[in-house]
Amino acid sequence: MFNRFLFLSIDGMTDQLGQSQVLPYLIGLSGKGYRISIVSCEKEVNFEKNKDIIHPLVVKHNITWHYSFYQNKIPIVSQLQNFFSLRKIAIKEVKANRNTVLHCRSYLPALIGLQLKKKFNCKYIFDMRGFWADERIDGNIWRLKNPIHSILYKYFKRKEIELVENADYIVTLTNCAKKEVQGWKIKALPIITVIPCCADINHFTISNEEDKVVTKTKLNIPENAFVVGYLGAIGTWYMLNEMLDFFAELKKQKRNAVLFFVTADDKERILRSALEKSILPSSIIIQPAKRNEVPQFISTFTIGLFFIKPLYSKKGSSPTKLAELLACGIPVVCNMGIGDCDTIIIENKVGVAIPDFTVASYQKAIEAIDVFLSIPAQHFRDVALNNFSLEKGVEEYEVIYKYLLN
Repeated sequence: MFNRFLFLSIDGMTDQLGQSQVLPYLIGLSGKGYRISIVSCEKEVNFEKNKDIIHPLVVKHNITWHYSFYQNKIPIVSQLQNFFSLRKIAIKEVKANRNTVLHCRSYLPALIGLQLKKKFNCKYIFDMRGFWADERIDGNIWRLKNPIHSILYKYFKRKEIELVENADYIVTLTNCAKKEVQGWKIKALPIITVIPCCADINHFTISNEEDKVVTKTKLNIPENAFVVGYLGAIGTWYMLNEMLDFFAELKKQKRNAVLFFVTADDKERILRSALEKSILPSSIIIQPAKRNEVPQFISTFTIGLFFIKPLYSKKGSSPTKLAELLACGIPVVCNMGIGDCDTIIIENKVGVAIPDFTVASYQKAIEAIDVFLSIPAQHFRDVALNNFSLEKGVEEYEVIYKYLLN
């Protein structure tokens, strides 16, 4: 009889991602009586900064935590080091308790799950997150012209099928990804559950008007400004130039518009890109935020904006920022082709999903915006509650955990 869950993650619990997209779920499941252990790769800088927060937290919630330190000095070699250090701890834990279900977050941990299933007859959950090998190609981390990268890509695409076929349960972030997997040539497809990236709805809330005014004053945002807000890092996938093009078009119609980046990314890079689009620095606000400040800053937004490269791998993408914006009562403008975003936005009438990055599409979206501004903020929050609440995510994982204990 299986009686314990071992969560395997290359991402660290002291990383921001671990704190927002791993620990809240596991704490919720532990609170429902499940025995949970974590094996993770921790980045030393984040570990030193956050260990005194995370360690008492997992102890408080009866979760055991084992870790190695993340290596990233040598491409590919470092990933192998991370893989083998994670596997070594996992094998030790499974040997100590053979009645363990492995919960594998993404592909490298799933390879460990597959190996341990064959060796120790474990069960494993393949929590895919996204199409990992394709993300590395789409993000230019691997290049198919590079012989080593090409070999790695082909290896993982073959393994992808084996990981799916042998999993005892599969989790995807989107219905788009689920449909994609269902279209693969799989001998016996396990049950697939869709659990998107959820948000702590109790943390991301609708602010009252008085608090909004206070925050705008603090940030030197004019009270009557039409604030286009972007939340998070501007990295591999996010289309800064296209977002600036959209804002420039909006600015022609709404002279009081400002573009607010809540990000810790390079301020000069954003301002340089804006100037290239003839957008003056006076129309741009760039401000990093601590987690407790993010809902306050979102409260100043009139609309939320994000454009993501609509590539194949993004079928599996569930941007957390969508959940956070809606939970704060903010309508959204984004592009089609990103997981289930356009379906959720269009069906629930919480914003605009543009089909392409043309002036015509921008203008059409701008014309539609005012309709959403007349809708009460609670409507957007209700959509977040129905689709992205952490409690709902924990309940979905509990269904899987219960199933696998039988």
